[in-house]
Amino acid sequence: MKTVSVCVIAYNEEKFLPNLFNDILSQTYPKELMEVVLVDAMSSDRTREIMESFKDANNGFYSVKIVDNPKKTQASGWNKAIVTATGDVIIRIDAHSHIPEAYMAKCMNNIESGEYVTGGPRPCVIENETEWGKLLLETENSLFGSSINKSRRTGEKSYVNTMFHAAYRREVFANVGGFNENLLRTEDNEFHYRVRKAGFKLLFDPEAETYQYARNSLKRMLKQKYGNGYWIGLTLGVSPKCLAIYHFVPFCFVLGIVFTTVLACVGIWQLAMMMWGLYALFAVTNTALSLKNNGFNKFFYIMPFLFLMLHISYGWGTLRGVLNMPFMRKKLKNCDAIDEVRNAVKAGGTYEKV
Repeated sequence: MKTVSVCVIAYNEEKFLPNLFNDILSQTYPKELMEVVLVDAMSSDRTREIMESFKDANNGFYSVKIVDNPKKTQASGWNKAIVTATGDVIIRIDAHSHIPEAYMAKCMNNIESGEYVTGGPRPCVIENETEWGKLLLETENSLFGSSINKSRRTGEKSYVNTMFHAAYRREVFANVGGFNENLLRTEDNEFHYRVRKAGFKLLFDPEAETYQYARNSLKRMLKQKYGNGYWIGLTLGVSPKCLAIYHFVPFCFVLGIVFTTVLACVGIWQLAMMMWGLYALFAVTNTALSLKNNGFNKFFYIMPFLFLMLHISYGWGTLRGVLNMPFMRKKLKNCDAIDEVRNAVKAGGTYEKV
């Protein structure tokens, strides 16, 4: 059986780490074959203290390591974890997550069968079961509220373009290198594009499911959507092939609002009515489906407006990103850390080329 390094990146996560550590302790994969790599992005709360306590507990793992991430970004944190990890397989888990006890065993079964990268769906869950929290969760998990990205949902085993929590053989990083530390939101998309370009496949396994805690306030959710959209726009100038058409649907929607509004102001109102009519139909239909699947929620009538706010936030962010992209393209595209990670992983052993 192969050894596995479980990597967790955290910044001020004292609230979520204890439960995640319990999830790691509950894994059915043999602990003597597991290493835990914890990366602290210079937290100001008790995150480091909780990590140290977990390390000192000596829970049977063959190693527990804690490293600092001075740059504080996700990409730089993952690069720190990759060069620190010693396992045959590296698994990356977000701190805001819940992982079922069989998750690692299922990923490792796929690796043992010959796969190089594997993971599963990552739907969102909420911490507090309030009516408002449930509404935000249903909006986030719905097809209309998030995206058609298959790795968010259940389905059949198949190969996909990108995924969230995944297991990688070390050979992947030895061939592809690390994450682009200049990208703050789209580092996964760009990295997985290079992985596929190098000849590796990403196996989606619906049984290897994990969960992500959703934003617990509308303000934070809108901020997240705007940021995601902004970095989609910037990444268009760095690695356009790592993006899919659905990433630009909110952007086209915002442009459509502007275009049809201008036409309406000069008396051509038919296109505006058609666009808003279709949008209302999709929004109401998805609200009704959510009500059918999840039961009554006294706030359900707000969901169509939440869809609108999320789409405009994402689309406006993409527009801003596209406008700023020409001025930032060169800076974002060049990242020495990619090759530094590749060289560091290679220095730890001999790995096969694809």
